[in-house]
Amino acid sequence: MKSPARLLLAATCTVALLSSPGAAWGTNKPKAEKTKPVDCAKVKCIALTFDDGPGKYADKLLDTLKKTNSKATFFLEGQYVKSRKAFAKRMAVEGHELGNHSYTHPHLRDLSEEKIREELTRTQDIVKQATGKTPTLLRPPYGELDYRVQAIAKEMNLPIVLWNGGSRDWATKNEKAIYDEVLKNAKRDGVILMHDWVEQTVKVMPKLIAALQKQGYHVVSVSSLRGANKLEAGSIYPVGSEKDDLAAETPDSPDAPEAASPEDGL
Repeated sequence: MKSPARLLLAATCTVALLSSPGAAWGTNKPKAEKTKPVDCAKVKCIALTFDDGPGKYADKLLDTLKKTNSKATFFLEGQYVKSRKAFAKRMAVEGHELGNHSYTHPHLRDLSEEKIREELTRTQDIVKQATGKTPTLLRPPYGELDYRVQAIAKEMNLPIVLWNGGSRDWATKNEKAIYDEVLKNAKRDGVILMHDWVEQTVKVMPKLIAALQKQGYHVVSVSSLRGANKLEAGSIYPVGSEKDDLAAETPDSPDAPEAASPEDGL
């Protein structure tokens, strides 16, 4: 016969095990580790930016970014946020940076101030509605701006982000050409222009990010780059990019087949 002391000990252990099934059966899941912010002052960084989205391949792109522990900046068109709210929401939830790329991709310099303001405000509003976050950056369509666009950006508290390296993905639609072009233009604190509606861009992304990481790059959002974390409203980044011929790096028309209608790919 067991002593009262031993019976008491056994009962205590049983209660402890039953009250903590994870400890008994080893089912406790480890807590997800928080990703430490990258200090681009200490390491080599590059920003991949995607215009005209959310494109119909954005979910696959987000899968790749997640697997490679990479962050991107998405410059969103309001008309596509309206039709692909789930993609926009996922971008925000997974920690990517959201920017404003107008509502219908017009040449802003050809519009009245009222229409410029309407294009940008509508996009701010619909992104906020879809994601819970308001875009913090502006990239004018085609990289075109004038003093009015810059003044309205300042009024709306939006720094202007252009780019200093392209991919010409919209023109070539070829995985090897896109891969080669980005690696040719890659540099520390580079801002690379790409499009998530180009299928070949999304397909080559795992290989491209692997190559960039092999060269020592951390793929981060624009605001993580050196000198970009405290941009002033209406200022232009990267410095000097407004003097480049940026039109050659953008589609002649937002009505390219792969970007055609908001219903495409739904």
